[in-house]
Amino acid sequence: MRRGGPPPAAGIVPPLDRRRAALLALTLLGIAIVLVSIGRGAIAIPLTRILEIFGALIGLGGEAGTDGETAIVLQIRAPRTALGFAVGGALALAGAAMQGLFRNPLADPTLIGASSGGALAAVAVIVLGGALMGPVGSLGRALALPVVAFAGALIATFLVYRFASRHGETSVATMLLAGIGVAAIANAGIGILIFISDDDQLRTLNFWLLGSLAGGNWTLVLPVLAFLALPIVLLPRYAAGLNAFALGEAEAGHLGYDVEQLKHRLIVLSALAAGASVAVAGIIGFVGLVVPHLVRLALGADHRLVMPASALSGGSLLVAADILARTLVIPAELPIGIVTSLAGGPVFLWLLLRRRRGL
Repeated sequence: MRRGGPPPAAGIVPPLDRRRAALLALTLLGIAIVLVSIGRGAIAIPLTRILEIFGALIGLGGEAGTDGETAIVLQIRAPRTALGFAVGGALALAGAAMQGLFRNPLADPTLIGASSGGALAAVAVIVLGGALMGPVGSLGRALALPVVAFAGALIATFLVYRFASRHGETSVATMLLAGIGVAAIANAGIGILIFISDDDQLRTLNFWLLGSLAGGNWTLVLPVLAFLALPIVLLPRYAAGLNAFALGEAEAGHLGYDVEQLKHRLIVLSALAAGASVAVAGIIGFVGLVVPHLVRLALGADHRLVMPASALSGGSLLVAADILARTLVIPAELPIGIVTSLAGGPVFLWLLLRRRRGL
């Protein structure tokens, strides 16, 4: 993708020691939030017991704890926490990539239509699944939901990409407008399906459209982690290219980057991250928008630091939001999208005000 020359950096590059310290601090914060997530809930489990259970699991000795505690930690909270961290990290990474691609700090993964397309496909399964997949039963419909939602996200992204591509080149501005149009059509389809849904389906739709990690179990999480691992591992590899892209497409080409190939890969990986996230957790707003922007404000504009820091921060933020979602109204549970919107909305308005003032 790149033909030579040193990797450029947009803005001031933080010293190596500072970058390492920032990533170490975010890693330790993520570990702390993960342990809190596993310990908090309707039944509180002390940290020492959690460490004993995991120690016994990996053969380091200690007692695994009671059967109930072991089941809660390993079968309920661990997969849910792993899912939350992976989804949050993937969304934040995709947001950082989209902000670098569009050269707009207020861009996020929803701009390429993946979230809306995945939501439309999932809503169709919930509302029409009984009629279309009656013979496969409820288990088949449950397994079909993430698969169909993921396919819907990819189809929407493909449509946006086709509208924006001409003569082998992709217009970022046209992609933005096409994403808005595709999202509008998808949202109209969602509205029609909500209108014809019954009361039981409506309750499911409301909870799913607002986001939730309640369905997290190892049967679901492990395949999803395989999908999310691709954007999580590969997107940071294009950090230097995003630094060059910040200077402009022509300048990035002069620096030795294949601009079209860079755009294609960023779009595909971001769509994969958004589509897989929507397929298992519903629509979760503001993580892909706010997290990378705040990381840039705190750590600078170098994507070699922004990308991994966004992944760690996004994962920690979504797990922290899930802790609040399932503990604030015990024994009930809030949709996680409500928590992220309550936290992200004011931050987003502050970012707009800050941008308006030119700070």
